[in-house]
Amino acid sequence: MLEEEVKMEAVKINTSKDQSAGLQRQGATVSFHNVHYKIKQAGGCLCRRKTTCKDILIDLNGIMKPGLNAIMGATGSGKSSFLDVLAARKDPSGLSGEVLIDGALQPPNFKCLSGYVVQDDVVMGTLTVRENFSFSAALRLPSSISQAEKDQKVDKLIQELGLGRVADSRVGTQLIRGISGGERKRTNIGMELIINPSVLFLDEPTTGLDASTANFVLMLLKRMANSGRTIILSIHQPRYSIYRLFDNLTLLVNGKQVYHGPAQGAIGYFSDIGYTCEPHNNPADFFLDVINGDSAAVALSNVDREDSDSVLKSRQVIEDKLVDEYRSSSFFKQTKADLEKIVHGKPTRSYTPTRTITYNTSFVTQFRWVLKRTFHNLLLNPQTSIAQFAVTLFLALVVGAIFFNVQEDQSGIQNRFGALFFIVVNQCFSSLSSAELFIAERKLFIHESISGYYRLSVYFFSKILSDIITLRTIPAMVFTCVAYFMIGLKPTVEAFFLFMFTVTLVSYTGTAMALAISADQTVVAIANIFMTITCVFMMIFAGLLVNLPSIVSWLAWLKYLSIPRYGLSALQVIEFKGLDFCRGLNSSSIIPPGTTCRGEDFLSEQGVDYSDWGFWQNHLALGVMTFCFLTIAYLKLRFIRKFT
Repeated sequence: MLEEEVKMEAVKINTSKDQSAGLQRQGATVSFHNVHYKIKQAGGCLCRRKTTCKDILIDLNGIMKPGLNAIMGATGSGKSSFLDVLAARKDPSGLSGEVLIDGALQPPNFKCLSGYVVQDDVVMGTLTVRENFSFSAALRLPSSISQAEKDQKVDKLIQELGLGRVADSRVGTQLIRGISGGERKRTNIGMELIINPSVLFLDEPTTGLDASTANFVLMLLKRMANSGRTIILSIHQPRYSIYRLFDNLTLLVNGKQVYHGPAQGAIGYFSDIGYTCEPHNNPADFFLDVINGDSAAVALSNVDREDSDSVLKSRQVIEDKLVDEYRSSSFFKQTKADLEKIVHGKPTRSYTPTRTITYNTSFVTQFRWVLKRTFHNLLLNPQTSIAQFAVTLFLALVVGAIFFNVQEDQSGIQNRFGALFFIVVNQCFSSLSSAELFIAERKLFIHESISGYYRLSVYFFSKILSDIITLRTIPAMVFTCVAYFMIGLKPTVEAFFLFMFTVTLVSYTGTAMALAISADQTVVAIANIFMTITCVFMMIFAGLLVNLPSIVSWLAWLKYLSIPRYGLSALQVIEFKGLDFCRGLNSSSIIPPGTTCRGEDFLSEQGVDYSDWGFWQNHLALGVMTFCFLTIAYLKLRFIRKFT
């Protein structure tokens, strides 16, 4: 089936090439002038740490015209970095030189106007192909375009990409079987083509695909290139059937250019400088052999044996030779001449690369679509929600069974106190599951954010709202309804709803703390370690393990940072205030010394203020902590490193 699709695609390419032979291409011309990119590296021991600069790209010059432009090189040669520079997705602090679009300075929001397909899939796997395309169209196309026109554009794009058969199939996740690898790659391409960009960037589009599927994807790109679009891609080691599709080729060695020109002229160029490709050798493999100093490639060169042996001893010698040969070649001279024509008449001024994100839709539109997708994702991926409900119900039954029907006697004091402590701590530790809220979608968020899909505030509030409603509010209410009546706590309507409100608020604060800690993390395990340590310290100062009034003054301030303390104090006031634990004793009975009869006396012993203000100040403190933690999480996302 795939072979037939490849043959049909080849026919389409030839037809498209014939039809566009006499037409003027509409794609943008991307030119780069003296591009130099470097990064800072920290080295040495911790006590004497030194910062050094490492050159990633060195003095790159060239032109990417409409067509299929490939960037090749060995691993670590700077292919992806160069692609990111052209696509305005690199940190401008280490970048110098100019990138022009049709002879004009690169717009600050160029990354929002162009298409960029990352190496890893960044589409929502629980949604169908059509739903992902509709999401991209709704947020990236201007509001002036009607919904009917957007739907029509989505349908047309599905047919052009050959995704009609799987248009209503889910893309797939680790738990949901989805479409094939080639169809996923075309879905990623379609997410960018929805805005009809004049320049499309692709980072290693064949990664993870078999040879036939990779060939099919590149044939699709070739057909789009023939229709007038400028396509720039980085690729490592393509097969010959893919290499022959390239119009322009750029070869990099450790960030330096060793060739830039027509792809089909590269073999002749290397033959002229002394490296001859075998008749049946793949040109892509041959170029990498030459770059890496492989003996098979150098042995066929026209240099003498002594020179060959000296070249093989050091790759640096080969690298310098290839760079020097290219800079003295006709290709380099022609490129410089073409670049002079592009900048001729352009006013001379300093060029400072900027990274601005612009949006085509309003906050309300973005919030509606992102919130809809978030809830849709939760409903179609219910494993986490079901597990959360199951664990919550199980723990509620356990604590209800252990403290079942507590009595108003001396044992009831300890049982009530232990039950309340367990409930509060359980809410704090249950909230740790929110650690992966931002970590799981980190790559998706970064890609969509810098591509202009939605504002940070839209994504943040959508994720918070969906998590609070589904995984925090409902489980807290279920836990309260089950545990409260099994334990036999104060049987009044007011006490029950105040209890539920307090438990829910503790869950919110714990969730906010988890988000504040994990927002800038990339690994869930590390975030869990930080959160567990924090919760343990908070639990110590909750009021059960140590009597708070007895803590030394220089450590007493830590109790004000304890979420369980505020929750436990509020629950104690709700439950203990007004209870009499000596009711079972006769009036003539002698009450043993040290016996606590009134709930208020017990609260005083624990250092709990049971006045109206003393009760509500706990909720105020939890609310303030929630706000502060969410603000920290938002700021961490705001300043997250989006450009590498």
